[in-house]
Amino acid sequence: MFVSLIADYGTGDPAFAEVSQRLLLACPQAQIHGLSVPPFSTLATGFWIAQLGLNPGLPQRLIYHNCAPRRDDPEARQNNEGEGLTYALLPNGIVVVGVNAGYTLSFIKDSATVLRTVNVSRGGSQFRSRDVFPPAAGAIAQGDLSLLGDELKPEQIPDVPGDRIAWVDGYGNIKTTLAAHTVSLEPEQKVVIRVGSVVSDAIYSDGSFKVPEGTLAFAPGSSGWNDPTGKPIRWMELFLRGGNAWERFGKPQVNQQVTYSSAQ
Repeated sequence: MFVSLIADYGTGDPAFAEVSQRLLLACPQAQIHGLSVPPFSTLATGFWIAQLGLNPGLPQRLIYHNCAPRRDDPEARQNNEGEGLTYALLPNGIVVVGVNAGYTLSFIKDSATVLRTVNVSRGGSQFRSRDVFPPAAGAIAQGDLSLLGDELKPEQIPDVPGDRIAWVDGYGNIKTTLAAHTVSLEPEQKVVIRVGSVVSDAIYSDGSFKVPEGTLAFAPGSSGWNDPTGKPIRWMELFLRGGNAWERFGKPQVNQQVTYSSAQ
């Protein structure tokens, strides 16, 4: 069993080691790989759940995610209660277990063949992903579905916002939630991109490297998957060839709004 642990603990945070230790206690044969997303970024969490879960990989895989801003209720918390645990089964058999918060399930809600709550405590610890959830995740990973609860309907889960930064990679490329099939531009057409309050000229390209050095490209990126009908979904990316698009736009955060328009 290969486990992708997606959480907002922070790069190199010992919390990954603590949670991995508990997951291994519940599922001793697992191999665990951690992926850190920005604090409270349910959008980045949901993006990577889909990118890893809906693309090819080992057949026996569990995605265990925890990004729980506890924003479902603004009132004071009793017993550290937060958003509830959920189970999703993807068409390729990949199991997804984690907190239903914000956009964590938004990218997979229309692809999942099963969406259910998991009957475990919503409280009991400030660190629920270590102290409360691993036994349930381990049992589910090994085929025990006795803890599954009510069905979740896709309409209960928010849609993916279509104009945000989903991720910034190590090269400074900005991955967005602008779906490539919604963009009606001609190759080499000049566009104006706005990220927050920063504006830059760019060239629309059907392939990021089809622009000269030093040019900002607006192109379908490397991230995406197939929808339930088999249609490819690709996400638009901002790519500064020979430079860093993230720096060009003032180092914006994930979830920052991205808009574009044709240059006049």
